[in-house]
Amino acid sequence: RSLVVVHFWAPWAPQCAQMNEVMAALAKEHAQVTFVKLEAEAVPEVSEKYEISSVPTFLFFKNSQKVDRLDGAHAPELTKKVQRHASSSSISAGSNDIAKEDLAVRLKKLINAAPCMLFMKGSPKEPRCGKSFSKQMVEILNKHGISFSSFDIFSDEEVRQGLKTYSNWPTYPQLYVAGELIGGLDIVKELEASGELDTVCPKACKLEDKLKALINKAPVMLFMKGNKQMAKCGFSKQIIEIINSTGVDYETFDILEDEEVRQGLKTYSNWPTYPQLYVKGDLVGGLDIVKELKENGELLPILKGEN
Repeated sequence: RSLVVVHFWAPWAPQCAQMNEVMAALAKEHAQVTFVKLEAEAVPEVSEKYEISSVPTFLFFKNSQKVDRLDGAHAPELTKKVQRHASSSSISAGSNDIAKEDLAVRLKKLINAAPCMLFMKGSPKEPRCGKSFSKQMVEILNKHGISFSSFDIFSDEEVRQGLKTYSNWPTYPQLYVAGELIGGLDIVKELEASGELDTVCPKACKLEDKLKALINKAPVMLFMKGNKQMAKCGFSKQIIEIINSTGVDYETFDILEDEEVRQGLKTYSNWPTYPQLYVKGDLVGGLDIVKELKENGELLPILKGEN
């Protein structure tokens, strides 16, 4: 019944080693908390179930229920979350006020995470709403070509309850534009009927146009998990090391930051995995292809556009 903190980590990521040290220190402070390490890539079915797309990621469980998560190597935030959940049964009035303030800051960030934000049950591809309100909302937004990001309120009970109070809106889904609440499904239906929806919400450029623009953003473009400074998977780390060894300038795009690009590019390029390397808008391939080209001495001329 006590708190369990699970660290999804990878042996190739130095930031995970740092956070393991932080966890060891926290374990000494909080004897009643159970800390567990799981190698994310060794348990793909578990990582997929809990949507672990980068390391380190921490999940918090109480009574076998997930109550919180933390993505990234944020030692102060991890410490704060462990302290809060470990002592939640005996919260004093003062620390409760601090928790409320922290939540308000977090909600504001989430609401402003994209020009158009939808808080819903489930995801646009898999709405999880008994009366299908979330599904109907997604269908209306897609029908009008509206560009939006979403947040699954089932993934975070604190956000789910807190947003109701923060926005003074008791139900889901909730749609926000430029950080302002538009309303729920009924309001969006009214806006659609009056023709105002298209003026209120930002339009999406066609995904294909967006992908073409990204692929051609630089002569050499690498689509990967993470970026040049910090790869978030072993394959991405290896391909960066190979490209860096050539001395050729290149740009990267973090597919973990944009689910639409992540899924769309697989279909567009007919290449199902990442990383993906492009030169002058043409797909070269993934890690295995790049390794072969490097061994054959063909990689440098290809990256320079000579081949």
